[in-house]
Amino acid sequence: MTSSRTWTLMAASLVVIGLFFVLREHWGHALGFLPYLVLLACPIMHLFHGHGGHGGHGHHRSASDEEK
Repeated sequence: MTSSRTWTLMAASLVVIGLFFVLREHWGHALGFLPYLVLLACPIMHLFHGHGGHGGHGHHRSASDEEK
């Protein structure tokens, strides 16, 4: 089990290092995509939000429920 975690951490480290060098060389091109990434952030956040902050979706108690 430890071996698979080690390989996962090594692979993630290589990806981060590779992204660093690619972005360093092509920073001007990467900034061109920034407005599109900001626009995509809204629907992506709505997809992965979990819908926990919307008041419980029908689990509201009314005054008549509390009297029973």
